[in-house]
Amino acid sequence: MKRNNIKTICATGALILMMACPQADKLGYTRTFEAKDKYLLIPIEDQADENTVQMYVEGNPIGEPMTIRIAQNKIDYWVPIDIESYKGKKVTLTFSVGKNADKGLDKIKQSSKYSFEYNEKYRLLYHFTPQYGWMNDPNGMVYADGTYHLFYQYNPYGARWGNMHWGHAISKDLVNWQYQPTAIAPDKLGAIFSGSAVIDHDNTAGFGKGAMIAIFTSAGDRQTQSIAYSLDGGKTFTKYEGNPVLSDANIIDFRDPKVFWHAPSKQWVMSLATTQTITFYGSKNLKEWTRLSEFGEGLGAHSGVWECPDLFPLTYEGKTKWVLFVSINPGGPNGGSATQYFIGDFDGKTFTPDAMNYPLWLDYGRDNYAGVTWSNVPAADGRRLFIGWMSNWDYANEIPTVNFRSAMTVARTLRLAHNGEHLIVASEPVKELESLRREPLSLADKTTFDTVTFENFLPNNQGAYELTFTVTPNDTDSFSFSIENAKGEVLTYLFDIANKTLSVDRTKSSVAFNANFAEMLVKAPLTAKKSYTVRLLVDKASTELFVNNGEVVQTNTVFPSEVYNTLRFKTEKGTLNLNDITVYKLK
Repeated sequence: MKRNNIKTICATGALILMMACPQADKLGYTRTFEAKDKYLLIPIEDQADENTVQMYVEGNPIGEPMTIRIAQNKIDYWVPIDIESYKGKKVTLTFSVGKNADKGLDKIKQSSKYSFEYNEKYRLLYHFTPQYGWMNDPNGMVYADGTYHLFYQYNPYGARWGNMHWGHAISKDLVNWQYQPTAIAPDKLGAIFSGSAVIDHDNTAGFGKGAMIAIFTSAGDRQTQSIAYSLDGGKTFTKYEGNPVLSDANIIDFRDPKVFWHAPSKQWVMSLATTQTITFYGSKNLKEWTRLSEFGEGLGAHSGVWECPDLFPLTYEGKTKWVLFVSINPGGPNGGSATQYFIGDFDGKTFTPDAMNYPLWLDYGRDNYAGVTWSNVPAADGRRLFIGWMSNWDYANEIPTVNFRSAMTVARTLRLAHNGEHLIVASEPVKELESLRREPLSLADKTTFDTVTFENFLPNNQGAYELTFTVTPNDTDSFSFSIENAKGEVLTYLFDIANKTLSVDRTKSSVAFNANFAEMLVKAPLTAKKSYTVRLLVDKASTELFVNNGEVVQTNTVFPSEVYNTLRFKTEKGTLNLNDITVYKLK
């Protein structure tokens, strides 16, 4: 979760008090409508200044102020405000910036429908994206009654960060997602920042047996922790009247609660990001919390703020180990934001890391951040399931989409593995993703001394495919493969065995939109092996590389002018044996 907009949030908090005054016309500019249709449509200019907007119905404020980039010079897209329940009543919008600054104010209109170009150029085909608006951190992921719930940081009033709500989607298979109404909206305690959700099987909180309970950060003048409960399977949430349930006036960055039930100590355990450490809290009822311990000083990467923790067990060779995820921004191994992890033991109070060469990174690509795991996955399933936000704060607000911004990675299964040097957390796409495979095409096995090229390797290529192969290097300590298009755009993967490095070169991969996007090689450590199995997921504007069953992972977004449809392998000495080269169209 990006938190460098605290001044904006605090200013908005002050405006809540001012805008409760019925003399709304003194606050800049006012538009009043008799509600006749379902929506008010607001024209947006993506680079316009922010305008604080409050809605009134018959003179009474509705909800909290919204920060909207109302068009000043041109209209990039429109966003809706639902007014259907106020038909026949007077609906007033007040604006903190007056008419002369925002020409789009006069273009606000009512409409019976909201339509837009959903299938725009860089809308991914098999990854989750918001229907419209901005999305970042996955939140509240929980499994209940055969359904996977994905909540997420969401701005319904524009395709840039702001107005943090919890968006909501559901799936039966972690692949096909259905949009749901916005789950949790800002209130007097502030915006709704990241958090988690649990199923309270034993009614410890008193909201009802089996209640779904969301635990999140309320981001007002200070960051505090709040809860809300759902008795209808996540369709609607009621905020606890005793919020906040946890606060600390001495800590400014105090957020992203990830909660689980720890059976041995018979308590709920919360991992909370506290500036540059993770503090653990315990509770019997999710309402009253006791500090247990603190972790992180002097360990791992500390170049940026710590956030989005997740503590969970994994088993390796019959022994249970505990893994702690900590996202950091900035300070990732290749710049910007990334997720580090620690492996150790947890006794219900204290996390004790194993002695390892930290930091270790879950994904060395530039575009996997703030990911956490699903709670309440049945023991019969046994998987630790993960999803991440597929972007980077270095350029997230600038990616060249229009009506929406950002996507999630594919859902992944986590496991502990040994890379030949030490334990690591490996990740692979969930097996359910294979249901998308269509029209498998096997390319001929090859042995090459220099270059092998497969042109137009996928007929009717729509930019969404999976590529798998095994490569065996012989008498060479480096080789590469690349995917390319006819416009000369190329994405290259460089295996430097001698220097134990796997690099991704996207400097010529995409249209130019941000100086920080493709300025350098994206590097990951690579353990020398006799051969490498490679799985590459490509989707219109993203690539996810998994080497040796997820022991090395690189997730990198790309924005090519046209689809990559040439595959090229290169080596400068020795030979490469290329086997089992298969391409699947994904849809």
